[in-house]
Amino acid sequence: MAREWRSFVKEKPVEWFGSKEAECIAHNILLYQRSCGGWPKNVRMSDSLSIPQEAAIEDEKELTQDATIDNGATTTELAFLARIYNVTKHPAYREAFAKGFKFLQKMQLSNGGWPQFYDRKGYYTHITYNDNAMVNVMILLKKLADRDALFEQITTESDASIARKMFDKGVDCILKTQIVVDGTPTVWCAQHDEKTLKPAKARAYELPSFSGLESAEITKLLMNISNPSPEIIRAVKSAMAWFDRAKITGKKLETFTNSEGKRDRRLVDDSLAAPIWARFYNLDDMRPFVCDRDGVKKYDISEIGYERRTGYGWYGDWPQELYPKYEKWLRKLSKAKK
Repeated sequence: MAREWRSFVKEKPVEWFGSKEAECIAHNILLYQRSCGGWPKNVRMSDSLSIPQEAAIEDEKELTQDATIDNGATTTELAFLARIYNVTKHPAYREAFAKGFKFLQKMQLSNGGWPQFYDRKGYYTHITYNDNAMVNVMILLKKLADRDALFEQITTESDASIARKMFDKGVDCILKTQIVVDGTPTVWCAQHDEKTLKPAKARAYELPSFSGLESAEITKLLMNISNPSPEIIRAVKSAMAWFDRAKITGKKLETFTNSEGKRDRRLVDDSLAAPIWARFYNLDDMRPFVCDRDGVKKYDISEIGYERRTGYGWYGDWPQELYPKYEKWLRKLSKAKK
């Protein structure tokens, strides 16, 4: 439900950000911003709020435990504030943006990573690549550092310098957490322990593993870095080699109606199917697995319960878009050497 308004950042034309509708969303963004600078997730900022509802949200300003970068939270609000500020020049939007940017600075771990939440214990403190949380932050920081037109008016040269340092520190964390097997870098887990940097468990069904989805987005981020270092080049090449080894051929994820009349999923044979990748792979033998809320690995999606079988992205073509980008990236590297 919260995804609808998030699409406005990319899809709405510039002039829309001067509209009453945009102003109402920005009002809610300011209202929901916590005193620490971050925002809670899964809030539909386009909803109209009553006076009692606004008062209740205002009373929650001092909450810090729900301030997060998960599910696009905080990064989406910052991008929206930048867009509306570029049109209106309202100082409140600039102030809120500065506070949110400061929040990302405070949230960055000493190792360069970002946890899922600002002020929670447990697995929330891990370096979180899951659902592209950390990558979303780094994409925003790169735009700030590069003086992208979206953020140029709402930030300063000093902000850009800070963003560059944060981004570089994040890249260093990515390189250090790339899983190495027999001396060869591979890909990443969805989350890594913030102290040991090793693959870590999150929710019961999110076990230490090689991650197909999150690793694809990390690799894309690294390929978008200008003048990559030898370490970044090695990381990208190693990840792409791993994707080649991990791809699943001759299978496709099929949606069907089961005997109870419900929409269901199953993996079926299809010799003509395009390659797919699993969300999770064993760290020892690279075997794709799925998992229910009991935390027990299964190797067939039909062996887990209906709720997790249909409510989680176990298979996808996430790395597929990397291949043409990778060929272009290699050609660019080759030209740079001449």
